Amino acid sequence: MKLMIRFLKPYFGQCAAICFFILLDVLGALLVPTITADMINTAISGGAISQIINSGLLMLGVSLLAGLGALLASWLCAKVSANLGRDMRNAIYDKSLSFSATDFERFGTASMITRTLNDINVIQQAFVNFMLMVVPVPVICVMGIVFSFRINADMGILILSLTVLVAFFAGLIVRKASPIFERLQRFLDRMNVVLRENITGIRVIRAFNKETYESGRMKKTFEDYAQSSIEANRLFAGLDSLATASINLCIVAILYLGGNSVGAGAMEIGDITAVTEYAIWILFYIVMAQMVIILIPRAVICLKRLSDVLSLTPEITDQSTGVLRLPEPCTDVISFENVAFRFDDAEEETVKGISFHCRRGETTAIIGGTGSGKSTIAKLLLRYHDVTDGQILLESADIRSIPQSRLREKISYVPQKAWLFSGTIEENLKYGNQNASEEELSHALRTAQSDFVFDLPGGLRSHVAQGGTNFSGGQKQRLSIARALVKKADLYVFDDSFSALDFKTDAALRQALKTEMKDAALLIIAQRISTIVHADQILVLNDGKIAGIGKHEELMKTCPVYQDIAQSQMKGGGLRGNQ
Repeated sequence: MKLMIRFLKPYFGQCAAICFFILLDVLGALLVPTITADMINTAISGGAISQIINSGLLMLGVSLLAGLGALLASWLCAKVSANLGRDMRNAIYDKSLSFSATDFERFGTASMITRTLNDINVIQQAFVNFMLMVVPVPVICVMGIVFSFRINADMGILILSLTVLVAFFAGLIVRKASPIFERLQRFLDRMNVVLRENITGIRVIRAFNKETYESGRMKKTFEDYAQSSIEANRLFAGLDSLATASINLCIVAILYLGGNSVGAGAMEIGDITAVTEYAIWILFYIVMAQMVIILIPRAVICLKRLSDVLSLTPEITDQSTGVLRLPEPCTDVISFENVAFRFDDAEEETVKGISFHCRRGETTAIIGGTGSGKSTIAKLLLRYHDVTDGQILLESADIRSIPQSRLREKISYVPQKAWLFSGTIEENLKYGNQNASEEELSHALRTAQSDFVFDLPGGLRSHVAQGGTNFSGGQKQRLSIARALVKKADLYVFDDSFSALDFKTDAALRQALKTEMKDAALLIIAQRISTIVHADQILVLNDGKIAGIGKHEELMKTCPVYQDIAQSQMKGGGLRGNQ
């Protein structure tokens, strides 16, 4: 609840106004039966018609005032709920931006989406229903019982007893509902995971004829969710039956006892009407409150899930006493000094003893077998993970002492998996430099061998689907490279970014990069030797260690691991780009 109070704090004034308007509505609802009883009693006793008319006008005024209170309370509730949802989503999103890759793995993508969308929706609905249906209950119960006692003590005792009984059973139902809704949220997470896998992996599913298997897995997930929902709905059904029975029994008891009291002269006929309406109002609000309270455990669980995200201390944070201003540019843009890294759940280090320099105006390349640690080096460089030993220096400053935003300003990165955002080609290219001119964008496209853009009907303003699915793999890679080139940086990192290019395009791109990157350092992580054969220095990784470092010609003579890679690629024509 501390989290809820934290987000509601800016809206305490509006919440107080909601309570005031709810009180206005409740008072109006309770005064109407009293006025009705007076009108009936006056009419039966032969009172003046003017008195009845005045009572009718008073009832109209009270009803209008109560209706206005209900309208304003609902409007303010909706407004506060919308702002509450916005603030929570902003907080979750902002927090997620500070997470490392390991932090994200604690929750999972599907769960983060569920928490941001579904969980916050549940909290918003619970807030509105709580304010409109639960907050009025104490007032209407106390005032309804007090008014009943004023009319007749027996009636007051009857309504008080029934209120306590219904509230007791409501508490039992709420207690039973809590674990059911906790399971529902877990099943919802699972549904999102399986559904996301099925949608994104549909081509693989079809290729292996696994439609029937995946359909069964999806149906099993839906079935688990449905069973829990049915169990929750049974509680609602039981509550509804209890409410209906309670109201009917109460009315029968009031009419029976009231009839006897009227016969004995202890009550008037109009009083029976008033007490009946008090009972109906009290039980109605209690029943509605019960239905809302059943949802409260689900909202509490959703709040806990949000709290788990917001209370997590990111694995990687900026130092409060870190470097605020980087040293003057020097020849060594990046230096790895005896760097080692191990994942939290791993027994062995992924990389160890890594030492090399990326110098301005030079190309450094990294090559190695699958799982040798190539991409890990890029992730360490960008501080997606922190080194467990050694240090990485950016122009002589340890990157752990540099604000992450400042570090990444100095680096332009092309990921292993090319990713484009929905929008236009121009918007994607400007991702790293919003002020880039059209001439600069065109130059970056030509350097990245992306001339195909100029042949598109829309040119730079051509549509890009989410993930760039309306482009081929090679086109996406070249557009990702162009996006990196638009950003002016001291170090350009290409993480296996040429794998989808043909040898001719690969060679032309490398030549263009060599011309463009005279004042910056270039780090290329590659699988093909043809991509890095002209690099100023090549690091050969094997099992997370440097197996060799030097130029192509040197490594062909001195490094067995490099020789094996070269020989395996020469058999498949993989070195044709060097011809």
